[in-house]
Amino acid sequence: MAPSPRPPRWLLRKPKDEAPARLFCFPYSGTGASMYHRWPQRIGPAEVCLIQLPGRENRVRDPHYGTYEDLAEPLAEALLPHLDRPFAFFGHCGGVLPGFATALHLRDRGMPVPSALFLSSQVPPHEGPFGRFLGMSDEELAVELAELTRAMGGEPHPALIEMNLGVLRADVDANRAYRLDKPVRLPSALHAIGWDADVEIRPDRMSGWSEYAEPGRFHPCVLPGEHYTFLDAPEALTEVVAAGMRRVLDEHGEGGPDASGTDA
Repeated sequence: MAPSPRPPRWLLRKPKDEAPARLFCFPYSGTGASMYHRWPQRIGPAEVCLIQLPGRENRVRDPHYGTYEDLAEPLAEALLPHLDRPFAFFGHCGGVLPGFATALHLRDRGMPVPSALFLSSQVPPHEGPFGRFLGMSDEELAVELAELTRAMGGEPHPALIEMNLGVLRADVDANRAYRLDKPVRLPSALHAIGWDADVEIRPDRMSGWSEYAEPGRFHPCVLPGEHYTFLDAPEALTEVVAAGMRRVLDEHGEGGPDASGTDA
């Protein structure tokens, strides 16, 4: 009898039991979970949990997820055992909308909803799709992929660029296909994070996210840096995330000395 196939690995590392909160990070378009290799494993009280989407890195043999709606259902089911404590989603640019779609799916299915969403460099779904990647040829996307590889600290190899180009194209197509007719409010605290030198998504393009938050739950900020600055987990960003996660624990009545965490 043939062995049963191994279940897909939706997380790069299994979450630990001791952290009082979890931060699930979605990868940027065309990349996998290892793009966060410069990030600490914990920010404030939250363990950093890296989501691995199909079609890349250790899941290179898995078919692409298709649309964000198609992604949300299996991802939500895979994450459910780890949603037993306050949690949040982080995404940057192409990683924001799959995270938002998953949060929306969780809400609509009566499952645990993120206490906070950290939305970096992306327009809200009713104002999209937006971004110069959407109109690029494969040749142009390959150039961008090489630039991203360098920003992540690697050296682009033609064979790897060619392999990842298909994933990037499919991710861009998923972005193009996702749009809401009007804003949908979530109970989550929404942190809209812009970057003052970002030429891809100017911070003023993100104000529409306020319509997705309940009163008093929208927290915009503009940090110093350009589009790829987030890859380095700069102190300004980790401070925003840590403060947001501490606020989450306070709301759940779980603050205190053990909730402060250490950045490691």
